[in-house]
Amino acid sequence: MSENLDFLGELDPDDPKQASQQIANKLRAAILTRRLAPGDKLPSQPDLATRYGVARETVKRALDLLRAERLIVSRQGSGAFVRAQTQRAVELRPHIEASFDRPHVTIDFAGFSGETLRDALAEALDKVRVGRLAPETIAVRVLISDMAVPMALPSRAETQADDPAVRERAERITRRSADGIIDQVAELGDLGLIRSATVDVRLHRASPLFKLYILNGEEVFYGFYPVVERTVSIKGEPMAIYDLMGKDVPLFHYAVTDDDASHGTQFVEASRQWFDSVWSTIAYRYDG
Repeated sequence: MSENLDFLGELDPDDPKQASQQIANKLRAAILTRRLAPGDKLPSQPDLATRYGVARETVKRALDLLRAERLIVSRQGSGAFVRAQTQRAVELRPHIEASFDRPHVTIDFAGFSGETLRDALAEALDKVRVGRLAPETIAVRVLISDMAVPMALPSRAETQADDPAVRERAERITRRSADGIIDQVAELGDLGLIRSATVDVRLHRASPLFKLYILNGEEVFYGFYPVVERTVSIKGEPMAIYDLMGKDVPLFHYAVTDDDASHGTQFVEASRQWFDSVWSTIAYRYDG
């Protein structure tokens, strides 16, 4: 990497943001615009401290922000490097469990069936039952496609057309998952283990193409449903369908930071706005 660091700019003394946040913003911009490419080594902490006229501890705080956003990695004895893949797949379950450390837990899900959410919730709720986790309230919102109406997906592969029998199979899957989430959470309220436990499920008529989880309004996990052709049994007969495969798909993590302009903060805010817009307009009540 060039010794010339002019592309990193200067700190703005009139900017109300802390120096560490300003430095993180400069480095983030350089990474996202590929001035610092994947695999590149960042300038050393002493070089950055000299560049911006700040203490090394201030630079360290800036790098901690980028590390938390998964933009950089540190290698002992070698320095900090731009992550080769700036967003990597993550496991949902430990984040679901961590969200229950808050006194008021909120989880919003949008997708096909919520099967992954149901299974991930089961472990966290088991820990509430035995007293290892103790939130005061839990509020879950589930936004899923209404498989009782014509859909582009899933569909019969031969004709690529909507098929009521294919949708009937998908509807059983979505109902099983939604009802499982409702029953699991409601049980905690019925047992008096938490003050309030609610699950609200709404349907819409758009085909599911991605899954979205919003935890406590501060973290987002996002993944795409691959469309695959496979043969399933429908009414006892094999049928080739175009199906949505959600199990084990990569989920990408975004989190709110102290910087309103950060990629993570903006993605979380956009996800919340999208979810609320669908929820309050074209979505309608699920009657179970």
